[in-house]
Amino acid sequence: MQFLILAAGKPSLGYAKEGVELYLNRLRPFGKTELKLVRDGSSQDVSKRLLAASEGCLRIAMDERGELWTTRKLVDLAKDWQMHSVRRIAFLIGASDGHTEELRSRCNHILSLSKFTLQHELALVVLLEQLYRCHTILAGTPYHR
Repeated sequence: MQFLILAAGKPSLGYAKEGVELYLNRLRPFGKTELKLVRDGSSQDVSKRLLAASEGCLRIAMDERGELWTTRKLVDLAKDWQMHSVRRIAFLIGASDGHTEELRSRCNHILSLSKFTLQHELALVVLLEQLYRCHTILAGTPYHR
C-alpha cells in the first residue's frame, strides 16, 4: 500500500518545511509515502491537477467540510485497505480557496483534520504526522501511547 500526498504549492513557511521533512524521513522505513506538489492556482486549476495526478488511486480530499476521523479510524481503514489490496491512496490538499465540487464528488472520502479551518501547509504537516502515527500503530512501535 502506498500513500500519495498531493498538495498545491510548495511549503514556504519554515515550520512547515521542517515538519514535512521530519515526517517524510520518519515515514521512509514504513514503505512508500510520496509527496507530490502541484502548481498552485485557482481552485478550478488545482482541482484538475489533483484529479489528474491521483488517477487510479483511492482518493481522500482534505476539506474543512469533511468527516472528522480519529487516529484509530485511520488505522482501521488502513488495515481494510491492506486486506482489500488497495495499492495507492491519495490525500488531496487543495489551494487556499479549497476544492471544487467536481473534485469532492470524485473522491472516495472527504476528510477534515479539525473543525478549525487549517492553513494548507499546516494541514500537510498534521496529515503526515497522522500517517506516521498510523504506521507506528500498525507496526506496534511505541510512538503512539
